[in-house]
Amino acid sequence: MLRVISGADLAALLRNAGISDVFDDTMTRAAYSSDASLYRVTPTLVVRPRDIDEVSAVLAASREHGVPITARGGGTSVAGNAVGTGVVLDFSRHMNNVLSIDPDAHTAVVQPGVVQVHLQEAAAAHGLRFGPDPSTFTRCTIGGMIGNNACGSRTLGYGRTSDNVLGLQVLTGSGEFLRLTAPTAHGHRVADRQDSPTLTALADLTRGALATIRTEFATFGRQVSGYALEHLLPENRFDVARFLVGSEGTLGLVTEATVRLVTDPAHRVLVALGYPDIAAAGDAAPTVLRFDPTACEGIDSRIVDVVRERRGAQAVPALPAGAAWLFVEVAGDDLDHVLAIAGDICRECGAVDSLVVTDPGHAAELWRIRADGAGLAGRSPAGLPAHAGWEDAAVPPARLGNYLRDFDALMDEFGVTGLPYGHFGDGCMHVRIDLPLDKPGGDGVFRQFIEAASDLVVRYGGSFSGEHGDGRARSELLPRMYSSAAIQLFAEVKQVFDPDNVLNRGVLVDARPIDADLRVPAAPLVRRKLALAYHQDDGNFTQAVHRCTGVGKCRADNTATGGVMCPSYQATREEKDSTRGRARVLQEMINGTEVSGGWRSPEVHDALDLCLSCKGCATDCPTGVDMAAYKSEVLHQSYKGRLRPAAHYSLGWLPRWSKIASKAPRLVNGATRIPGVGQMALSIAGVDRRRTIPPYANETFRSWFRRTRADRTAAGDPVVMFVDSFTNYFTPEVGIAMVQVLEAAGYRPELTAKQQCCGLTWISTGQLDAARKILTRTASALSPAAASGVPIVGIEPSCTGVLRSDSVELVDNVDDAAAVASATRTLAELLTERGWEPPSLAGRSIVAQPHCHHHAVMGWSPDAQLLQRSGANVQRLGGCCGLAGNFGVEKGHYEVSVAVAGQQLLPAVTSAHPDTVVLADGYSCRTQLSDLTERKGQHLAQLFASALSNANSEEPTDHGM
Repeated sequence: MLRVISGADLAALLRNAGISDVFDDTMTRAAYSSDASLYRVTPTLVVRPRDIDEVSAVLAASREHGVPITARGGGTSVAGNAVGTGVVLDFSRHMNNVLSIDPDAHTAVVQPGVVQVHLQEAAAAHGLRFGPDPSTFTRCTIGGMIGNNACGSRTLGYGRTSDNVLGLQVLTGSGEFLRLTAPTAHGHRVADRQDSPTLTALADLTRGALATIRTEFATFGRQVSGYALEHLLPENRFDVARFLVGSEGTLGLVTEATVRLVTDPAHRVLVALGYPDIAAAGDAAPTVLRFDPTACEGIDSRIVDVVRERRGAQAVPALPAGAAWLFVEVAGDDLDHVLAIAGDICRECGAVDSLVVTDPGHAAELWRIRADGAGLAGRSPAGLPAHAGWEDAAVPPARLGNYLRDFDALMDEFGVTGLPYGHFGDGCMHVRIDLPLDKPGGDGVFRQFIEAASDLVVRYGGSFSGEHGDGRARSELLPRMYSSAAIQLFAEVKQVFDPDNVLNRGVLVDARPIDADLRVPAAPLVRRKLALAYHQDDGNFTQAVHRCTGVGKCRADNTATGGVMCPSYQATREEKDSTRGRARVLQEMINGTEVSGGWRSPEVHDALDLCLSCKGCATDCPTGVDMAAYKSEVLHQSYKGRLRPAAHYSLGWLPRWSKIASKAPRLVNGATRIPGVGQMALSIAGVDRRRTIPPYANETFRSWFRRTRADRTAAGDPVVMFVDSFTNYFTPEVGIAMVQVLEAAGYRPELTAKQQCCGLTWISTGQLDAARKILTRTASALSPAAASGVPIVGIEPSCTGVLRSDSVELVDNVDDAAAVASATRTLAELLTERGWEPPSLAGRSIVAQPHCHHHAVMGWSPDAQLLQRSGANVQRLGGCCGLAGNFGVEKGHYEVSVAVAGQQLLPAVTSAHPDTVVLADGYSCRTQLSDLTERKGQHLAQLFASALSNANSEEPTDHGM
């Protein structure tokens, strides 16, 4: 008889067994309450095992006390495969190594928690790669791919995960350890089966069900739903390792895997084919398959339009004529042969137009439409939240076109929309649908639609899952797809491997209802008394935080591609410090169940503490989660009318203190240099003692501007310089350089009558009532210029970002804010729009650290274009500098701040030649450089002003000869 055990007692039991990473705190449990699916299930414990012995100990304790176990990798499971009520085993934290690579055998041995891209990096050193390539390859784990039988775009060339697994080490639910290898021509030796009770029972079960298995399974390549029983047939050599791939952690816990590696062909050519509509593209897929492509992906105008709208027109290169497209990849070692096949595809596949792309860069731009669209599919064409749940159906490719027609008709019948795309060569379509889950009765509509969609797939001989697995989203539906004999066989297989039903309970066998545990309908609305407007979320904080669909891009190394999100996770590798983890905690706060106490919940503040407010997620997150805004709201609601932390008064009111200090800058600077005084002042102000106090300028920028006005030309087009507090009081030299560049470009710089502030420091510390007043005054002061068509140019990127973004969420007069936002430019944007030719920087090497807000709100492309035209050699860094305004100087953040800087900035700067220019427009970025290195950063205006000065000094003088 099982003894019921509490979570605290189970945690103590596991810790006493020597397992160190056991978490039963509310915040961690909240962070793991969902994956990338619609489902919310709060675990009792989260355990991060370090080796197989710890996995075995957790399994033994769970079996003894009847506690379920759910295996989890990157948490990118879309069907609710990686959430559970008992113990969540997170393999990604410690069991994440590539153990060995055999380049001769083309194999690798890996632990389940290794991220797929890390395996690719290790294999690439030997000219090899792992074949399957799901879109989440930057953060999904090999264990997760094994659990779901992941595929990706190039399944036609490389097969599914099951086609690339050669061996597994598995702990079954009964506690038996299995070392499974690829079978010989005669299958596993009989002795092996006799030695293993599990394998013996499985073989007996298979022999009695041959007819069912042969007639109902492996009917086409993407039949992933249910257990892959076809691998147990005698003609398939009783391949238990391949059978376990796709079993979603319901039969065993994988602790090690041997996988096949492949070599890439010498040449890849992309053929883009245009069709009148997506169904016509589906009709053409079977013809394409005759040419043995490595990929055949389908998209239509709905996804292209959304990419244009949300990423800009430049994100969509020219496409062939049509309203839907197939992207077909042909590969081989003979380029002429590959090009010949590409030409045949263009002629014979019924396209209205076609394009053959041989340039890898151009091909990457086209593939990026598909990748960006997949991420942006979390918002429907109508701009509503779009949900998973029916995102993974597949039908035989020969029937895909008609299925797509009927599926579009089904969506029309229910009045819902989505962005369909997918692996058309495999008959697999992905779509997220804006089902009204947040409306009364929405869960009922959800069930009706899913049942109707499942019946449609069955009529076409398809599979509910084509690669994501069934999970909580589709397991209940399996009796609609399989006979009662097959369903009974699933239950008997489960009994053989997991007699106590502890592994991923509620999935595949004894399934939870598809509308149980839904995350969105359980969330109450939070609309009233919010400080921010949340215009894109209908004024609803609940909808805002539920933008997070859990795809986990915040856990990827986005810095490698120039991204920012999520700097604190890159430093700590803790789920709670990812954008997703924070969103989950905020969702639990709204629910008020696991995380109680509302805005002031300790768990919420702990989760948000290491958020740098970099706003990187606002752009890098596919669904536009803006954690910086949510953090400001939480701080505002928590401290409204209450005493705040010291840093909120010192750093949050910095512009106010700076204005006072500017009256006697030498006195203030001298006082802070008195031994002990500066350190004491820092401590009192809530600032880490290891930080320095930047000196105030002896003359403010505005004073210099007034003093030198008569010396400057009055010609040129007017432009209003928005003079932020950092430039005015600390670095007027940056503003002076800006004036010089603007005048050289034919502008006449002007200032507002009085010093204005964007309120950034109040925003980042959650003092949003004050920020609203400050920004309303600023918008009012700037709006006349905006209304008359005069551009406004920002100097400090973070302040420019506030005018462009935050102001419309805060100010009382939205029309003023919108006008100012529309008129505000960065220096590079202003100069690029004017067609200004920059001075030559040929031969100059530059390490560029784009400010986070610059990247997130304005974009750094105009800066890159100007620098390219100047002839400079630019190394653009991704990630954050780590200071991020007040974050890096506050007590308790120093180590993380330095660790963030250590991701890209510090290595690049310390390894750069002494003559290399470090370009850093952000005041915080330049401050971080000064604090942590001997290097000094320059603003883009300073870089160009210096080059202009040098060019002028080198011009020959006309002596009138």
